[in-house]
Amino acid sequence: MQNSLTLKKSNCKNCYKCIRHCPVKSIRFSGNQAHIINEECILCGQCFVVCPQNAKEITDSTEKVRVLLMSGDPVVVSLAPSFIANYDGIGIDAMRSGLQKLGFYDVEETALGATMVKTEYERLLHEEKRDIVISSCCHSINLLIQKHFQNELPHLADVLTPMQAHCVDIKRRIPNAKTVFIGPCVSKKDEVEYSGGAVDAVLTFEELTNWLSDENIELEKNVVQNNESRARLFPTTGGILKTMAQNEPDYTYMAVDGVENCISVLKDIERGNVHKCFIEMSACTGSCVGGPVMEKYHRSPVKDYMAVAKFAGKNDFSVIQPTAEEMRKRFSYIRNNSKVPDEHEITKILQQMGKFRKEQELNCGSCGYDTCREKAIAIYQGKAEISMCLPYLKDKAESFSDTIARNSPNGLVVLNDMLEVQQINKAALRIMNLRSASDIMGDQVVRILDPVPFLEVQSSGKGIYNNRTYLADYKRYVDQTIVLDPESRMLICIMRDVTDEESAREKKEAISRQTVEVADKVVEKQMRIVQEIASLLGETAAETKIALAKLKESITNE
Repeated sequence: MQNSLTLKKSNCKNCYKCIRHCPVKSIRFSGNQAHIINEECILCGQCFVVCPQNAKEITDSTEKVRVLLMSGDPVVVSLAPSFIANYDGIGIDAMRSGLQKLGFYDVEETALGATMVKTEYERLLHEEKRDIVISSCCHSINLLIQKHFQNELPHLADVLTPMQAHCVDIKRRIPNAKTVFIGPCVSKKDEVEYSGGAVDAVLTFEELTNWLSDENIELEKNVVQNNESRARLFPTTGGILKTMAQNEPDYTYMAVDGVENCISVLKDIERGNVHKCFIEMSACTGSCVGGPVMEKYHRSPVKDYMAVAKFAGKNDFSVIQPTAEEMRKRFSYIRNNSKVPDEHEITKILQQMGKFRKEQELNCGSCGYDTCREKAIAIYQGKAEISMCLPYLKDKAESFSDTIARNSPNGLVVLNDMLEVQQINKAALRIMNLRSASDIMGDQVVRILDPVPFLEVQSSGKGIYNNRTYLADYKRYVDQTIVLDPESRMLICIMRDVTDEESAREKKEAISRQTVEVADKVVEKQMRIVQEIASLLGETAAETKIALAKLKESITNE
């Protein structure tokens, strides 16, 4: 399979929307990037339609077609009948005129090939009396059966698609002709490889529109009605049936659109519940008028159907019907190498996803898989990662944050924008002498803390950091930090209990004060003693002086 769908990795945002909408889960994730598994992909284009980042791209074949036009050989367009819905009010003649300006030799309607195909379907039912016949017009349905429902391959009509039948007919009628199919389908680009050289290239309506715009070519609005155009109904749901006689006795004719519905029918066939039935299958809801290119850019189901129905006639195109052998197309199995894990391996992976019991398998589908078991199988096959499980990530993140909050030595209080307590840990309960979180959960913070600093942070958006606060009601000192989360508008308060530290500081200060007081008293007492000693010494000296004076006087008198 050629890479008809590619991925712009830089745009893949790990949203898993593509895998949720992929009916066969042919997308794997690695390194948070989506990768299309070509061996399993049926090219329905749903990932292209739903991708919100436009990360999925359809391979552009415009340059390849330009080269064909330069070859000198006549290049003829096989134009899908859904063109009338995509190009509002523009008929086949106007399309031919516009495309010839680009250098194409001629433009014909693929509905010519559809007429041949429907006739061959009628022959199969009438002459071969097959039990079940599944239409083979839709390449995505063919790939679905070839890759994922191989037991039902014998029921797939071994008939050329309208595109192939028409291009074979063009090359039969026009010597050396090259053929280019233009339509709303992604899978037709891949079908080129299975056409046996009948089709040389495929363009989508989007590629054609861009090319016409680059060349400044405007298509003239002009629709000419004719009655020989019943096969133009092929791109609508039930359109194939509307062209068929449906006159085989005991046969049920039914149309099924949408890959999921087709898968349900194929499973029913697998179980043996369906017999004597012709089933028209279309991968796209609404058939080709609901093709991925039209759905992405030009989706209007009712209007599109009405445009096709109005353009179609009541009679068949006049064509030369090829022989049964010339219309034969053999479909082969396409091997799928995916390994299926046993029950033990599935259980082991489920446990890695945090699913230890049956009730933990939520089957929420957020990862893109319908059940947790399908997701486990995809992990085993290398298509998915454990981290794709949203409940697993949520539980893991909550467990991690809860573990931190629960075991933190600091008090933690989380408030919403109404200043209501949303979370409180054990350390905070201990600081504020609360028995349990339920005592305060959901109540206003004013019940336990001063709301003023919270209001200041909420209004200013500026946090308060390590503000030492005395909680008088609890007789505790805390270093309080309050910050605002701008996205959730949640207020987070972290409190570090510094009561012991503050008590130790106060005790140290008290001891210092007492020491100073004692020192002051000692100094004062020493000074007093010195003064007393000085006073005594002064009195003694005076008395001695008097005594000595008297002694001196007595000696002198003698």
